[in-house]
Amino acid sequence: MKYEVILFDADDTLFDYGMAESNAFYSVFAQFGLPTGAEEYAASYKEINQALWKDLEKGRITSAVLRVERFNRLFARHGLEYDPGAFSEAYLRFLGEGTYLIQGAAELCGQLGDCRLAIITNGIKDVQLSRIQGSPLADTFEHIIISEEAGSQKPERGIFDYAFAKLGIHDKSKVLIVGDSLTSDIQGGINYGIDTCWFNPLGRPNELGLRPTYEIRDLGDLPDIVR
Repeated sequence: MKYEVILFDADDTLFDYGMAESNAFYSVFAQFGLPTGAEEYAASYKEINQALWKDLEKGRITSAVLRVERFNRLFARHGLEYDPGAFSEAYLRFLGEGTYLIQGAAELCGQLGDCRLAIITNGIKDVQLSRIQGSPLADTFEHIIISEEAGSQKPERGIFDYAFAKLGIHDKSKVLIVGDSLTSDIQGGINYGIDTCWFNPLGRPNELGLRPTYEIRDLGDLPDIVR
């Protein structure tokens, strides 16, 4: 077997974050008395949220700041008078209930039973643990490495140091990271000197000049690579 340890990104690799986010966004606005808010403000929220996550990847902000600041900016932009902190807390609770999987994720993990599987994610600890532990993959992973706990996020080396220490890994050649993000998963793996697999189901163009070791559009293609 070529790879013995598979480091999976969570969101949009094994877990359907888009569905979890959409449902949580609708639920929180409904709780705060504005059931049409999810449709009215989804585009603005996505723009603001993506910009803040890029700032997080670059170490400009912390996850604690991100989780409230995205709603602070959204409300300021649209003149909404909600408490960003309370809104964020309710939203994260709903988000933690989003245990939806990417198609083929459960089958893939079953096929990789001979490998050591772990999650490495930049997500918020309580939310990610709730989603993973409430899903059909709850007992699948040897460790769940979360940036908030590691004190470092992908693509920084620190989170990989943390993961390798947790897993007791010494041979980088036996490790493969699988993820959908070029800027965090693939860049992080390249920086750390491990092989990378870009999960690119929509066939997005690679405009960053990064060269993942592999690229797949279907999770079902991964077992052949691993073996």
